[in-house]
Amino acid sequence: MTTLMGRFARNFVCLVAFIVVAACSSPQPSGAAPYAAIVQDARTGEILHAENADTRLHPASLTKMLTLYITFEEIQRGRLSLDTLVTVTASAAAKPPSRLGLRAGQKVAVRYLIRAAAIKSANDAASALGDHIGGNEAGFARRMDATAKALGMRNSTFKNANGLTANGHLSTARDMNTLGRRLFYDFPQYYNIFSRRSTDAGIAEVRNTNSRFLDAYRGADGIKTGFTNAAGFNLTASAERGNVRIIATVFGGASTAARNAKIAQLLDVGFQKAPANAPTTVPQAPTYSADVEAALMAQADPLPEVVGGAGKTIRLQMAVAKSPRPVTRPDAGKVAAAEVAVAAIEDSIAAALAEAVAEPPPPGTLDAQAVAIAQGTPMVEQPSISAPPARPETLIAEVAAEPEAPAEVIIAAAPEAGTPEAQAVALAAEPTLDAQAAQFAAIPDDELTVTEPMQVAAMIAPVAPQAPATPKRNAPIFDRVADAPQARAVDEPVVIQLSTSNARHWGVTLGRFNSRSEAERLLLKTQLAESATLNDGLRKVVQRGGGFEANFMGLTQDQADLACRRLQARAVQCFAMGP
Repeated sequence: MTTLMGRFARNFVCLVAFIVVAACSSPQPSGAAPYAAIVQDARTGEILHAENADTRLHPASLTKMLTLYITFEEIQRGRLSLDTLVTVTASAAAKPPSRLGLRAGQKVAVRYLIRAAAIKSANDAASALGDHIGGNEAGFARRMDATAKALGMRNSTFKNANGLTANGHLSTARDMNTLGRRLFYDFPQYYNIFSRRSTDAGIAEVRNTNSRFLDAYRGADGIKTGFTNAAGFNLTASAERGNVRIIATVFGGASTAARNAKIAQLLDVGFQKAPANAPTTVPQAPTYSADVEAALMAQADPLPEVVGGAGKTIRLQMAVAKSPRPVTRPDAGKVAAAEVAVAAIEDSIAAALAEAVAEPPPPGTLDAQAVAIAQGTPMVEQPSISAPPARPETLIAEVAAEPEAPAEVIIAAAPEAGTPEAQAVALAAEPTLDAQAAQFAAIPDDELTVTEPMQVAAMIAPVAPQAPATPKRNAPIFDRVADAPQARAVDEPVVIQLSTSNARHWGVTLGRFNSRSEAERLLLKTQLAESATLNDGLRKVVQRGGGFEANFMGLTQDQADLACRRLQARAVQCFAMGP
């Protein structure tokens, strides 16, 4: 009995021990997916913190970042536009939540599919984009692998466009962080979509799955969340404070709150370690080999076999560089006016060339003086101008022989002014030096008290009461330049306000020049060439803005407009100025 009871007790103890050992040795669910994290300075690409960063894990909806990157690539290459209508496939419409609610055969613009995939993380919208670009899910998965390799994502393989759990659909925290940084630098024009709290997705208004973190963390502006049972709660986030931008990724969060708290800690670490001022190193654009590029082009627009043909036809859609406006039919009147203007310009050019190569006019002629005035060259005495003739001694003798002749008789008998005879008579009427000395000696000493030179001259050389004589002329036609009387220097008048009589308050400007002389020279030359319209104008040089403007003022509006039209026909710059 005792032996039987002891044997039973031993068996019971062994059974209990076996159950306990079996229970302890069986795997227990941990309640959380594997954890991985990485923190990176977005400006330089420097890794500031990493933990299990290269462990291949389930990325969940972080996959949609690559789907959107490829979509942006297609738009950049010109094979898609934001308004392209995508036909939703049955496979895309059957995807489980999160969903936008698309139906098979429905046509949706690309812009709405992008918003739904980025903001709501809609699986059906992402799959619709992938099926349209790659032809089907498998074709787009190959495109994803090729793009990931070009971006430097070394440990990632993809099986679908949405991130639903599938065998071989794996990535790492480092690769997803790299993808988030590439989205920011490669497509900044689209990056702002990740920070929108809500948006219009065409068939519905959708809210951002990352709104809590965007509202809670200062400087946060994106970018993508992800969750599956196999992956846990994932997040790639970016934030900017001052000149510093940090990107961090976390895999395997236990909940949304725990994930957000962990990513906030990681970003804080990044802002503490990153320097305030660091150079920005923009990543280079991805480059594909020729074979991969050809495969991508073929996948972008698959066409059926050509009947009776040798192979498949590939249609390439290139981006439009420019869209020129169609040329309008020429108007007959405008064509005739243009021909007249062109002919006038050609004549002006020919005249200018002829003037440039023409021989200068002979010195001393009126043409030579006009050229000198137009060029602003100071005139000098020309050797070809003859010297004034000597005083005629016979006329002097005849006049001296009759001192009693009244001055009135001489004046009355004087020849016409300006003739050689009038000049000779004027010279002979002047008293000689001997006569002036004799008259001066006859004056008593007590009367020599006059000190003014003009009064002495009046006493010793009294003349007939007549108007002052005009200056002597040394030639019958015009004065020699060197002997011409110098005009008194007078202050240049300052025009405060132009007269508005007869509506002459318009003007034209010929441009701005480096020197006053250059502007004055152009004004003179232009007035000579266009005297019909500018002869009534006032030449005025105005110093403004470091230059000298050449203007004609005091014109009517019709004169100003006509002058500018005629000058522009001669290829001369001209602008009318109103009051």
